[in-house]
Order: sequence, then C-alpha cells, then structure tokens
Amino acid sequence: MPEVSRFFGIIVRMYYDEHLPPHFHAIYSGEEAQVSIDPILILEGSLPSRANSMVFEWAALHQRELRENWNRMRQDQAPRKIPPLR
Repeated sequence: MPEVSRFFGIIVRMYYDEHLPPHFHAIYSGEEAQVSIDPILILEGSLPSRANSMVFEWAALHQRELRENWNRMRQDQAPRKIPPLR
C-alpha cells in the first residue's frame, strides 16, 4: 500500500491489483474514502467535509499524475510520489 502523498494530516495511498475504476484511497483521522480519478468523486467511504474538499482540490491539480500512477501500478511498477497540497 504505497503512500503517494501526504498533506494536512491526509494520507493518499494507491494499492497494487486494485479493481476498476481507477482510484486512490484518502485516509484522514481514522476515516477512509476511495476516490475515483476521472471523474473525481467518492466511490466508497467518507471523509470530514474539510478533508474531502482538500482531497478533491489536490486530485484536480494532479489528475494526470494519478492516472500515470494507476497505469504504472497495473504494470507492477512502483508509483511516483505526488507533491502535496500547499
């Protein structure tokens, strides 16, 4: 479960051999959400409102890198780190 980014207490992870659609996991304060990459939306779980907003903002800024990481991991390659939200 590689960590691809971390910001404001939010951990973003992507897992190998994941099901479609392309997505990532955002974890904050014991809560977790699966977030699709395109379109950016919650597939499962939930986050507090403020954390959810930050995750969506970050994902919109890094959608291309998230797609690239998804494709890398589907080929059993390590994901690349993605800059945090600032």
